[in-house]
Amino acid sequence: MTAPILAKRRNKQLTVRKAFLRRAKETLLDMKAQVLRGIRDDMKEDREGQKDEGRDTYDVASEERDREINYLLTDRDRGKVQSIDQALERLDEGTYGVCESCEGEITPERLKAMPFTRLCVQCQSEREVEAKRNRRMDDSSAFRRLGTSEGDEEG
Repeated sequence: MTAPILAKRRNKQLTVRKAFLRRAKETLLDMKAQVLRGIRDDMKEDREGQKDEGRDTYDVASEERDREINYLLTDRDRGKVQSIDQALERLDEGTYGVCESCEGEITPERLKAMPFTRLCVQCQSEREVEAKRNRRMDDSSAFRRLGTSEGDEEG
């Protein structure tokens, strides 16, 4: 191919990439706003729920359980906001869409499905397999410790 054709193709690729990155940024900002709105709504609901008087023990227990669940969800949402912020930083730095493990390209399809992902499908899969293997090893070593301590008590 001639140089002008290659230059044209390269310019088109850059234009497509810039448009994709612009849409990714909009998606991330929308996701962040939605999560923050949900957190604010949960907090407002929690504060309003505490004002009611004349509740019986079951109402108080149920409300406490709901508050604990909301706290866990809020914690998860906080983590999601942090992941979104980190993705926005990678966008600004020019490293968005690059796998942090293998430094390969993360496919646009994966980025559309999980806009704040840091890993390509292959590296994510490898991490999950490794985590599963580690959990099994931890579980079996805990079982062995339990088995040894029970035997020690009998003798």
